[in-house]
Amino acid sequence: MKSELILASGSARRIEMLTKLGLDPEVIPSNKEERPKATDPEGVVRELSRQKAEDIAYQLMTKIPEPDAPYIVLGADTVVSAGGRILGKPKSHEDAADMIRLLSGTTHQVFTGVTLVRVLSMDERNMALPEDLVLQGDKADIHNTDSCMEITFAEKTDVTVRSMTESEILAYANSDDPMDKAGAYGIQGPFGAYISGINGDYNNVVGLPLCRTVEWLKRLDQMQ
Repeated sequence: MKSELILASGSARRIEMLTKLGLDPEVIPSNKEERPKATDPEGVVRELSRQKAEDIAYQLMTKIPEPDAPYIVLGADTVVSAGGRILGKPKSHEDAADMIRLLSGTTHQVFTGVTLVRVLSMDERNMALPEDLVLQGDKADIHNTDSCMEITFAEKTDVTVRSMTESEILAYANSDDPMDKAGAYGIQGPFGAYISGINGDYNNVVGLPLCRTVEWLKRLDQMQ
């Protein structure tokens, strides 16, 4: 990748995933208060990922309004949708147990929204949108301004959890593992033993749909 990548998230999982690909992002977490107007899970993650990426991009553009080189800010947000509810991170171990009870013996959906803001260098500003930028069949939102280009998309994965006993639910919920994860679990951790199947992108459940994200990063870099 040619452009510097900045991750607007402190997620250890997203940092690890990007670092393993050799992208080595600079980490500048957004502290913007999360207040989505959307009520559906896909709309929520699209909106929150956009808020995070735009927050950091705005801060950086305020400091350096006329950059010599372009850079890309990546914002992401993940939620679990189950039983008509949108599940974020649990507030307590009791909350985690309630979430796991809801997931036990059912198939739920994991949504991750991703926003990529490419802040343009002075040489690139007012350039036309490349005709081959858009991925065929991709339902991403694309916005182009004088100073940046913004891509927002969402990925959905279906996850099936086997029926769990109450003792299994409590043992997992009372551990440290669920407390920093949407839906109170991480597929890559101990809870993976309770997942009987997935339909879609595994990495999306971890917290970032890598295949789609990397493809968009490549296309944004081809603008140079």
